[in-house]
Amino acid sequence: MWPWEHAIMGYVAYSLFCHAYYRDSPGGLEAFAVVFASVLPDLIDKPLAWEYGVFEVGYAIGHSIFFAVPLSIAVGAIARSYGRSRAGLAFAVGYLLHLPADIVDGYVRDDHLSFWIVLWPFQPDEVHHHAHEHTGFADQFFVLLGNYHQELFSDDPSTYALAMLGATGFAALLWLYDGAPVLRESLLAVKHGLERSVELVTDSRSR
Repeated sequence: MWPWEHAIMGYVAYSLFCHAYYRDSPGGLEAFAVVFASVLPDLIDKPLAWEYGVFEVGYAIGHSIFFAVPLSIAVGAIARSYGRSRAGLAFAVGYLLHLPADIVDGYVRDDHLSFWIVLWPFQPDEVHHHAHEHTGFADQFFVLLGNYHQELFSDDPSTYALAMLGATGFAALLWLYDGAPVLRESLLAVKHGLERSVELVTDSRSR
Protein backbone atom coordinates (compact mmCIF):
# COMPACT_ATOMS: atom_id res chain seq x y z
CA MET A 1 0.00 0.00 0.00
CA TRP A 2 1.30 3.46 -0.92
CA PRO A 3 2.12 6.00 1.81
CA TRP A 4 -0.72 8.33 0.81
CA GLU A 5 -3.14 5.40 0.89
CA HIS A 6 -2.03 4.65 4.45
CA ALA A 7 -2.48 8.33 5.32
CA ILE A 8 -5.99 8.34 3.87
CA MET A 9 -6.99 5.20 5.73
CA GLY A 10 -5.48 6.40 9.01
CA TYR A 11 -7.13 9.80 8.87
CA VAL A 12 -10.54 8.44 7.91
CA ALA A 13 -10.43 5.80 10.65
CA TYR A 14 -9.41 8.27 13.35
CA SER A 15 -11.84 10.97 12.21
CA LEU A 16 -14.77 8.56 12.20
CA PHE A 17 -13.73 7.35 15.65
CA CYS A 18 -13.65 10.94 16.93
CA HIS A 19 -17.12 11.64 15.59
CA ALA A 20 -18.49 8.41 17.04
CA TYR A 21 -16.78 8.53 20.46
CA TYR A 22 -15.92 12.17 21.19
CA ARG A 23 -18.71 13.72 19.11
CA ASP A 24 -16.03 16.03 17.77
CA SER A 25 -13.65 16.51 14.85
CA PRO A 26 -9.90 15.81 15.11
CA GLY A 27 -7.72 18.74 16.12
CA GLY A 28 -4.68 19.80 14.16
CA LEU A 29 -2.18 17.97 16.36
CA GLU A 30 -4.24 14.78 16.21
CA ALA A 31 -4.60 14.97 12.43
CA PHE A 32 -0.86 15.49 12.04
CA ALA A 33 -0.11 12.63 14.46
CA VAL A 34 -2.34 10.09 12.73
CA VAL A 35 -1.08 10.96 9.23
CA PHE A 36 2.58 11.02 10.27
CA ALA A 37 2.27 7.73 12.17
CA SER A 38 0.44 6.08 9.29
CA VAL A 39 3.45 6.56 6.98
CA LEU A 40 6.19 6.20 9.60
CA PRO A 41 6.78 2.43 9.10
CA ASP A 42 7.63 3.09 5.45
CA LEU A 43 9.79 6.10 6.35
CA ILE A 44 11.79 3.78 8.62
CA ASP A 45 12.08 0.61 6.55
CA LYS A 46 12.11 1.67 2.90
CA PRO A 47 15.22 3.91 3.03
CA LEU A 48 17.07 1.44 5.25
CA ALA A 49 16.37 -1.38 2.79
CA TRP A 50 16.48 0.31 -0.61
CA GLU A 51 19.13 2.95 0.03
CA TYR A 52 21.42 1.49 2.68
CA GLY A 53 20.84 -2.26 2.41
CA VAL A 54 20.35 -2.67 6.17
CA PHE A 55 17.37 -4.98 5.55
CA GLU A 56 16.58 -7.39 2.73
CA VAL A 57 13.20 -5.80 2.02
CA GLY A 58 11.21 -2.74 3.04
CA TYR A 59 9.30 -4.68 5.70
CA ALA A 60 11.45 -4.87 8.79
CA ILE A 61 11.61 -3.21 12.20
CA GLY A 62 9.23 -0.38 11.33
CA HIS A 63 6.56 -2.87 10.27
CA SER A 64 7.20 -5.29 13.12
CA ILE A 65 4.40 -5.85 15.61
CA PHE A 66 7.13 -6.30 18.23
CA PHE A 67 8.24 -2.70 17.64
CA ALA A 68 4.93 -1.09 16.73
CA VAL A 69 3.04 -1.96 19.90
CA PRO A 70 5.71 -0.80 22.43
CA LEU A 71 6.28 2.36 20.39
CA SER A 72 2.57 3.18 20.32
CA ILE A 73 2.28 2.60 24.08
CA ALA A 74 5.34 4.77 24.76
CA VAL A 75 4.12 7.63 22.56
CA GLY A 76 0.68 7.37 24.16
CA ALA A 77 2.16 7.57 27.65
CA ILE A 78 4.31 10.58 26.75
CA ALA A 79 1.37 12.34 25.09
CA ARG A 80 -0.81 11.70 28.14
CA SER A 81 1.83 13.14 30.47
CA TYR A 82 1.61 16.39 28.47
CA GLY A 83 -2.19 16.37 28.52
CA ARG A 84 -2.40 15.32 24.85
CA SER A 85 -3.99 11.89 25.20
CA ARG A 86 -5.95 12.18 21.98
CA ALA A 87 -2.79 12.92 20.00
CA GLY A 88 -1.20 9.78 21.47
CA LEU A 89 -4.26 7.77 20.51
CA ALA A 90 -4.15 9.22 17.00
CA PHE A 91 -0.51 8.14 16.66
CA ALA A 92 -1.36 4.61 17.77
CA VAL A 93 -4.30 4.37 15.36
CA GLY A 94 -2.21 5.54 12.41
CA TYR A 95 0.79 3.33 13.16
CA LEU A 96 -1.04 0.15 14.12
CA LEU A 97 -3.44 0.31 11.16
CA HIS A 98 -0.48 0.41 8.78
CA LEU A 99 0.49 -3.18 9.57
CA PRO A 100 -2.74 -5.07 8.78
CA ALA A 101 -3.34 -2.72 5.85
CA ASP A 102 -0.15 -3.97 4.17
CA ILE A 103 -1.18 -7.57 4.76
CA VAL A 104 -4.64 -7.00 3.26
CA ASP A 105 -3.13 -5.02 0.38
CA GLY A 106 -0.84 -7.94 -0.44
CA TYR A 107 -3.81 -10.31 -0.43
CA VAL A 108 -5.86 -8.05 -2.71
CA ARG A 109 -3.00 -7.62 -5.18
CA ASP A 110 -1.36 -11.06 -5.07
CA ASP A 111 -4.05 -13.27 -3.51
CA HIS A 112 -1.61 -14.20 -0.74
CA LEU A 113 -1.58 -13.36 2.97
CA SER A 114 2.00 -12.42 3.88
CA PHE A 115 1.96 -12.29 7.66
CA TRP A 116 5.76 -12.37 7.70
CA ILE A 117 5.93 -8.66 6.88
CA VAL A 118 4.90 -7.79 10.46
CA LEU A 119 6.99 -10.43 12.24
CA TRP A 120 10.52 -9.04 11.99
CA PRO A 121 13.00 -10.37 13.14
CA PHE A 122 11.19 -13.72 12.90
CA GLN A 123 10.83 -13.75 9.12
CA PRO A 124 11.04 -16.91 6.97
CA ASP A 125 13.17 -17.49 3.87
CA GLU A 126 10.19 -16.18 1.87
CA VAL A 127 11.52 -12.70 2.57
CA HIS A 128 14.35 -13.21 0.08
CA HIS A 129 11.92 -13.68 -2.80
CA HIS A 130 10.57 -10.16 -2.19
CA ALA A 131 13.96 -8.47 -1.99
CA HIS A 132 14.75 -5.50 -4.23
CA GLU A 133 18.16 -4.62 -5.53
CA HIS A 134 19.71 -1.80 -3.56
CA THR A 135 19.37 0.71 -6.37
CA GLY A 136 18.68 3.66 -4.10
CA PHE A 137 15.52 4.85 -2.41
CA ALA A 138 14.63 7.48 -5.01
CA ASP A 139 15.21 5.14 -7.98
CA GLN A 140 13.17 2.33 -6.47
CA PHE A 141 10.39 4.72 -5.44
CA PHE A 142 10.00 6.17 -8.92
CA VAL A 143 10.03 2.73 -10.55
CA LEU A 144 7.13 1.65 -8.32
CA LEU A 145 5.42 5.01 -8.78
CA GLY A 146 5.56 4.52 -12.54
CA ASN A 147 3.89 1.13 -12.16
CA TYR A 148 1.23 2.67 -9.94
CA HIS A 149 0.59 5.50 -12.41
CA GLN A 150 0.27 2.99 -15.22
CA GLU A 151 -2.25 0.94 -13.27
CA LEU A 152 -4.28 3.96 -12.19
CA PHE A 153 -4.57 5.57 -15.62
CA SER A 154 -4.84 2.48 -17.78
CA ASP A 155 -7.81 1.98 -20.10
CA ASP A 156 -9.11 -0.64 -17.69
CA PRO A 157 -8.15 0.35 -14.13
CA SER A 158 -8.45 -2.32 -11.48
CA THR A 159 -11.24 -2.39 -8.93
CA TYR A 160 -8.61 -1.65 -6.29
CA ALA A 161 -7.45 1.49 -8.11
CA LEU A 162 -11.03 2.73 -8.47
CA ALA A 163 -11.71 2.01 -4.81
CA MET A 164 -8.67 4.04 -3.77
CA LEU A 165 -9.79 6.96 -5.94
CA GLY A 166 -13.16 6.83 -4.21
CA ALA A 167 -11.49 6.65 -0.79
CA THR A 168 -9.34 9.66 -1.65
CA GLY A 169 -12.41 11.71 -2.55
CA PHE A 170 -14.21 10.65 0.62
CA ALA A 171 -11.19 11.50 2.79
CA ALA A 172 -10.91 14.95 1.20
CA LEU A 173 -14.58 15.69 1.87
CA LEU A 174 -14.28 14.39 5.44
CA TRP A 175 -11.21 16.56 6.04
CA LEU A 176 -13.09 19.63 4.83
CA TYR A 177 -16.07 18.70 7.00
CA ASP A 178 -13.70 18.45 9.96
CA GLY A 179 -12.61 22.03 9.32
CA ALA A 180 -9.38 21.25 7.45
CA PRO A 181 -7.28 20.46 10.55
CA VAL A 182 -3.56 21.30 10.35
CA LEU A 183 -4.26 23.82 7.58
CA ARG A 184 -6.73 25.56 9.88
CA GLU A 185 -4.22 25.79 12.73
CA SER A 186 -1.48 26.91 10.36
CA LEU A 187 -3.61 29.74 8.99
CA LEU A 188 -4.65 30.79 12.49
CA ALA A 189 -1.00 30.86 13.57
CA VAL A 190 -0.13 33.05 10.60
CA LYS A 191 -3.07 35.33 11.36
CA HIS A 192 -2.09 35.68 15.02
CA GLY A 193 1.52 36.31 14.01
CA LEU A 194 0.49 39.08 11.63
CA GLU A 195 -1.82 40.62 14.23
CA ARG A 196 0.97 40.55 16.78
CA SER A 197 3.36 42.16 14.33
CA VAL A 198 0.84 44.94 13.60
CA GLU A 199 0.37 45.52 17.33
CA LEU A 200 4.12 45.79 17.87
CA VAL A 201 4.50 48.24 14.97
CA THR A 202 1.57 50.30 16.24
CA ASP A 203 2.97 50.40 19.79
CA SER A 204 6.42 51.42 18.56
CA ARG A 205 4.95 54.28 16.52
CA SER A 206 2.80 55.54 19.38
CA ARG A 207 5.80 55.95 21.68
